[in-house]
Amino acid sequence: MRLDDTILEELPHAAHAEVMTNLGTHEASMLTVGEVAKLSDTAPSAIRFYERQGLIASQRTSGNQRRYQPWVPCVVRVARVAQRVGLSVREITRALDDVPEHPTPDDWQRLTLHLISEAERRIAQLEAARADLAFGAKLC
Repeated sequence: MRLDDTILEELPHAAHAEVMTNLGTHEASMLTVGEVAKLSDTAPSAIRFYERQGLIASQRTSGNQRRYQPWVPCVVRVARVAQRVGLSVREITRALDDVPEHPTPDDWQRLTLHLISEAERRIAQLEAARADLAFGAKLC
């Protein structure tokens, strides 16, 4: 399973191509909050929330506007998927700690595999709990 088939599958084709192109270029232009929001299909307020939580970082312009690295939309999409898996912001931060400052597609792939493994572990725990309920386990 590849990153662009999982984490980025919902991006419009043009936005997906832009993100993947920017991942390979360190000289790519920095993104505004609105651009990150659009590329990650997330509200601008969520971008600012993720920044306050330390999941992403921005640089400030001379006019004090936020600017983000071109790979930040991928981080936001990963965070959203990880939250759906059930990871807390702290757990997502720990998972992202292993991603280098200028991530490559291979780095995103490793993170994707980690998230898949975590999702499978949590699904197994939920299935065990459901089995306990289905087979008449006494709760009280």
